[in-house]
Amino acid sequence: MNSDLPPKLRRGWTTGACATAAVKAALDGLWGAGVPKDVTITLPKGETPTFLVADSATGQSWAEAAIVKDAGDDPDVTHGALIRARVSVGLPGQGIRFLAGDGVGIVTKPGLPIPPGEPAINPVPRQMMKWVVHEAADAFGKNTNLDVTISVRNGAELAEKTWNPRLGIKGGLSILGTTGIVRPFSCAAWIASIHRGIDVARAEGLTHVAGCTGATSERAVQALYGLPDGAMLDMGDFVGGLLKYLARHPVEHATIGGGIGKLTKLAQGARDLHSGRSQVNFETLADWLEDPDVKSMNTALQAYEKHGNAMAKLVADKARDEAAKMLRDADVSLDVVMIDRKGAVIARAS
Repeated sequence: MNSDLPPKLRRGWTTGACATAAVKAALDGLWGAGVPKDVTITLPKGETPTFLVADSATGQSWAEAAIVKDAGDDPDVTHGALIRARVSVGLPGQGIRFLAGDGVGIVTKPGLPIPPGEPAINPVPRQMMKWVVHEAADAFGKNTNLDVTISVRNGAELAEKTWNPRLGIKGGLSILGTTGIVRPFSCAAWIASIHRGIDVARAEGLTHVAGCTGATSERAVQALYGLPDGAMLDMGDFVGGLLKYLARHPVEHATIGGGIGKLTKLAQGARDLHSGRSQVNFETLADWLEDPDVKSMNTALQAYEKHGNAMAKLVADKARDEAAKMLRDADVSLDVVMIDRKGAVIARAS
């Protein structure tokens, strides 16, 4: 065993997964025989974690359940937060309505995946909660006219330690996650795993590898090129760590995939794309687009919504140029693939 390798870190669960588990437990309290002691949910990729119910309450036409978030070995500000879901009978024909309880923010600015005025509960967590509502409604023979209220204990205070205030999310945290899983953040551990992935790909004779910023871009890039699983490197935010290693251990072709926000940061020279360690420079972006209004915008997505494919192509080209600098003179053919939030390719640079 190589003692120089960092220890494997324990993964955790997103606020979206915890909120979904709380909703499922609360539905049992509303329609079933009471809130259970634990609950199992199915995540988007098929994993089935079980969560302990930390607290519960029931009343006439409503029930609540709460889950303590376990972020694993990730230094997440929401680790240990109590995430509570209340489900209550809604009006006929309303369907499933999401509400922000104490500690969950409200979106106030454009450019985010949720429109202004809505609770800051992102699309994938909403869909996960809808799945468990429909599943429970079928099991208990009920309709899905429900109010689903999510709250986070001390969420307003915790949100001050995040980028939510800058993004115009007022009053609390966002309920986030695309896979339901928090992958532990450790620069050394994560970058070491990227290096091992490149080593394995080279050893297997693969000539094309891809590093993507998240699960959605990974699916899109893998489908676009028909790449095997072994070619998909778990890059996350560490584009610099991946490309610097490829410069010393080249393959024939490499693809970088990601969304408009992270690729804009790469285009502006960022080597680490994490929101806590790099941000979009909107003055620079305004100069690129020759649009002074961009200086006051909130997100790169907002700028894209105004400028469309012209911005996407410009940013993809600049991101590819910056990535090529990190490869130095390595004999690697490089391209960049930009996707939207639904996973559709909106720009390519090669």
